[in-house]
Parts: sequence; C-alpha cells; structure tokens
Amino acid sequence: MLKKIGVFTTFIVFLGLIIASTQKDRDITIFLIGDSTMANKPYEVSNPEKGWGQVFPLYFKEGIRVENHALNGRSSKSFRDEGHWDKVYESIKPGDYVIIEFGHNDQKEKSPERYAKADTDYRQNLIRYIQETYEKGGKPILATPISRRSFNEDGVLVDTHGRYSEVVREVAEDYNVPLFDMHKETVDLLKQFGVEKSKELFLHYRPGDYARFPEGQEDDTHLSPTGAFKVCDLVVQELEKKVPELAIFLKE
Repeated sequence: MLKKIGVFTTFIVFLGLIIASTQKDRDITIFLIGDSTMANKPYEVSNPEKGWGQVFPLYFKEGIRVENHALNGRSSKSFRDEGHWDKVYESIKPGDYVIIEFGHNDQKEKSPERYAKADTDYRQNLIRYIQETYEKGGKPILATPISRRSFNEDGVLVDTHGRYSEVVREVAEDYNVPLFDMHKETVDLLKQFGVEKSKELFLHYRPGDYARFPEGQEDDTHLSPTGAFKVCDLVVQELEKKVPELAIFLKE
C-alpha cells in the first residue's frame, strides 16, 4: 500500500513539473463564464453599466490573462446550448482557471431556453463545467450569484436566489472546488451600504443623468461602475483566500 502511495505522489509531483514547465513561456489564463453581472459591457457614450468581470483584469500584473466570455441573459443551460462553452473549452490549457458564475437567469421559469431547475439541471450543468474543465487540465472555480438589491418595504434584504446559491455551495463541497461565495459577500455589502446608499452600486439614475436613460433608471440587478469595482474587490478577496497561488499575480 505504501509503495502505491509513493508512486502516486511521484506522479503528482511529475505532473506538476510538466504543468509548471508549460507555463514558463505563456501566461496563465483565467476564463470567466456567466451572465450580465459578470459580462463586458460596451464602452459607449452614456453607458454606465459595467460587469465585475470587465474590471477584473485591472487587478493583475503580468503573468495573468483574463478572458471574459460572460454574456448578458445567459444561464448555465443557454451558455452551453448556444455554443459559447465550446469556444472556452477548446481554449483551456493545462494550468488555466475557469470561474463559473450563473444563477440569475437559470431561475426564470417562463424562459424555457434558459430555465434550469436548481436541484437537477442547474446542479448537473455546474458539474459538467467542472468535469470538462478538468478534462483539459484546467482548474474550475465556482461562484454563487451576486445578490440583487432586493430590500422590502421594511428595509430588509430579501434573498431572491434561494436554492441556486445553496446548490453552488453544495457542488463546490462535493467536488472539492474553490468557492467564491459572492452571494454572501454581496449580501453583507448591501447591508453595510443600506437601502439608499446601495443604489450607488446599481443602475439608479434620475432623468437627465445619462442620455441612455432619458426617463431615469431603477435597476437593482445590473452594476454601475462603482458596483462593478466594489464587487470585484470582493472577488479578489475571495481569490486571495481560496486560490492563494494566484494572489502573487495581483497588483499591490
């Protein structure tokens, strides 16, 4: 038995050396897959909306590439069905990372092309992303969906994701995958900011503030520039704790 363990340990060390050697001549890539809260938004005049993944590359120095494949309106189901995952899968190299954050659109029962029931389809979709990332020698990271700004009339923040956040946590534990608990972190952030100040994190604008919103805007899901940076700060804090080998690439 001890002999078998020794052989296995030697194999793991050898595999690590191979991966390290292949990374000497190229950057590590962090792929992002998810929905509009993560996605890149057009740099257009009068467009204040930003995804946290859009500012994520700004936190890294040389040695890391970030490819943000997140798209507005996608779920764990539609992202795959539309072929977007195929592009990521073909690009993953040994030693790369994939951050997986879905949930906002998976829960939309009236949208069959996106709906994925939390305890069945959604769970299986997450597992497939994990397994296929490992197939390519990549390293999956799961992230719970960020919280909506969903205060009720009494000023209490209401959880709109329910089982979706819980399933992500369960899958991360079952498959021993790093977890960025963005739902928990953003809930704490929203409570810290409070009912009024938390509007700064989302798209809350008066008529005339932006030409894009001539009648004003009250959007409690999508992030403002302030919100994108604040959420990204939380992502980076999770990265430092859960994936410390990447922390050396963060700017000081």
